[in-house]
Amino acid sequence: MTMDRGTSAAVRRLRLHVRGAVQGVGFRPYVYGLATRYRLGGFVANDPHGVVIEVEGERAADFVTALPLEKPPLARLDDISVHAVGAIASEQFCIRASEQGRVSTRIVADAATCKECLRELFDPNSRFYHYPFINCTHCGPRYTIAERLPYDRAATAMKRFAMCRACADDYANPGSRRFHAEAIACPDCGPKLSHEIADIAAAIATGKIVAIKGLGGYQLLCDARDDEVVCRLRQRKQRDQKPFAVMVPAVDAVADIADADSAELALLESSPRPIVLMRSRERLAPAIAPELSRLGVMLPVAPLHHLIFDALNTAHARSGESWAIVATSANPGGEPLLIDNREAERRLAGIADLVVTHDRDIVTRADDSVAAVVSGRTQFIRRARGYVPEPVRLARSVPPILAVGGALKSTVTVTRGNEAFVSQHIGDLDTAEGVRFFEETVQHLLSTLDVEPVIVAHDLHPNMASTRFAETRGNRLIAVQHHHAHAAAVLAEHGSAGPALALVLDGFGHGSDGGNWGGELLACDGAHFRRLGHLAPMKMPGGDRAAREPWRMGASVLHGLGQGDVIATRFKSQPQALRLGAMLDQPGVPATTSAGRLFDAAAGLLGLCPVQSYEGEAAMKLEALVRSPHIAQDGWIIERGVLSLAPLFERLAARIDPVEGAELFHGTLAAACVDWIGRTARATGISSVALSGGCFLNAILSEEIVRGCIAAGLSPLLPRQMPPNDGGLSLGQAWIAALTLLEQQDLEGTA
Repeated sequence: MTMDRGTSAAVRRLRLHVRGAVQGVGFRPYVYGLATRYRLGGFVANDPHGVVIEVEGERAADFVTALPLEKPPLARLDDISVHAVGAIASEQFCIRASEQGRVSTRIVADAATCKECLRELFDPNSRFYHYPFINCTHCGPRYTIAERLPYDRAATAMKRFAMCRACADDYANPGSRRFHAEAIACPDCGPKLSHEIADIAAAIATGKIVAIKGLGGYQLLCDARDDEVVCRLRQRKQRDQKPFAVMVPAVDAVADIADADSAELALLESSPRPIVLMRSRERLAPAIAPELSRLGVMLPVAPLHHLIFDALNTAHARSGESWAIVATSANPGGEPLLIDNREAERRLAGIADLVVTHDRDIVTRADDSVAAVVSGRTQFIRRARGYVPEPVRLARSVPPILAVGGALKSTVTVTRGNEAFVSQHIGDLDTAEGVRFFEETVQHLLSTLDVEPVIVAHDLHPNMASTRFAETRGNRLIAVQHHHAHAAAVLAEHGSAGPALALVLDGFGHGSDGGNWGGELLACDGAHFRRLGHLAPMKMPGGDRAAREPWRMGASVLHGLGQGDVIATRFKSQPQALRLGAMLDQPGVPATTSAGRLFDAAAGLLGLCPVQSYEGEAAMKLEALVRSPHIAQDGWIIERGVLSLAPLFERLAARIDPVEGAELFHGTLAAACVDWIGRTARATGISSVALSGGCFLNAILSEEIVRGCIAAGLSPLLPRQMPPNDGGLSLGQAWIAALTLLEQQDLEGTA
């Protein structure tokens, strides 16, 4: 809080500017109530920067002190500036209309149904009884229905619904929880559902697949205990093995299907309502998460979810167990989420037995967020609904920058002042629909933030769809190396420009030398980095095909160990195995330093998942076998900065038990990385180390490396506000581009 001189208790009128997430969250009625309590005159209004307040009276200073203490649950106060103005002898306090102008405030994220609305939803005496679109200033849709700022009803998808008298009275009443709740609606004036709740519940209870229109897009629901319907969903959605998330009605139902600690349950109940990974008790349909130890669990997000569970528990009660339903995104073939009613009815007709629509438009699609608890803190796997567009606070103000991310798990970032706004998870840019969603997201983010970038940052790889998009904008471009961006994303959210070490373990990134990088030890300082070391290169027989077929990476390891003659018999079920040894003998076979391919090689040697049906499948199934990691002494070699796990792989090649092999692989890789970091830290004198890349989604690897670094006296930094995978790339690109510009400005200033 900043306050100029003269704002003492003797001053009778003060003007406050509040910046942060303060529009659409009940902040103005909160201010009104607080000012009334202290018997102050004045006003409160939204303005382009947040909220402006003037208070006049003897207890104005007390009001300033109390303001941040009792704020509404969804409000975020970034800054409060206070200064004295001339008194005008006003005794009444009022709420004024929004002031228009260039926008520098923000929209808050969508929030799950609050306890007060939930109570009204099931109160027969409430006018909102069983109404699927109940909301207030503490909950409901925000980002997904907003077209622009300031956040007023006329700038949302609710503009087509004229309020009835009762809703208009609530909307205008500063004492109401729905004062200026822009999405306010009731059965008399609001959106309508296409089907009765009873029909939806009956369809689920009788083994059917139902598509519903959720907050950020369509979802597919079915009975999570019915393996036949789950298998049918897989077949129709063409999703062979990738796990499905499961929704349960309340937190006390979690124990029936998963083992969760207090941190995981708290994350599950938080207002963003993410999908939370927790250890499965294997009591649901086996087809939900085949061969995986962790299960993605979520609680109801929207009133519709609560109503469906209520109908299931009332009309279709099960003795001894609560209902659990599969809740997965309705995006055919890896395309973006469907949000349009007609398109959903047409494209989901072959997947869902029942398609449930409603007439409130989704302006911005947002998938469910996925998170886990790693080393006692939240770690994102996918950051989207419920968290976007909350910004990352940067260590300093930077020029306006657009960063366009990578090609997989795409996000984009826009900077404004000392904030970086990272978009929701967009997905992969390998379809026309994915690229179109990416372009829509760029435009929506720039428009709502009212920003025109001076720089566009992109990946070093020249053939990415995001790079080609950057080249068409006509802005000055800054290319950022993939693994440098991974490291910088962690440093940005921790408020650091370096110097720091960075261990980046992922699948693939275009190296500065044009090579295929993926297991890198870097030194980062300001906008620059040096490659201090890397994993020992491995041949990739078949190129990109080896990333989809882990048995090929297992064969590559055998060849590297001088055991190429056993490839044909070791992988005899694979038609290409007979000729793979000869292929590996040829010059020019692509090579990689990828950590992801290390996991594939281990899975291939242990007979797990010879061919992957989704990205990371082999690594996830390998992790699922581990109960207690073990270290193979002398299992690695470090020479001139290059880390080789050849001694470990000799053990894995000896046809050991898969569980023993998985535990040995995880423990040894983590210990080797700690040794590698420790040696480099001693040589450079740098003790901070950023840990990033998709392999850090592996909770065992993350926790072991963090523990080892701390024991060695180092300061490990994990990504907490962003995922460690490519979903965080755009933030890192933006931070590198910002530091580049700031360094250039400093040089020009001293010239």
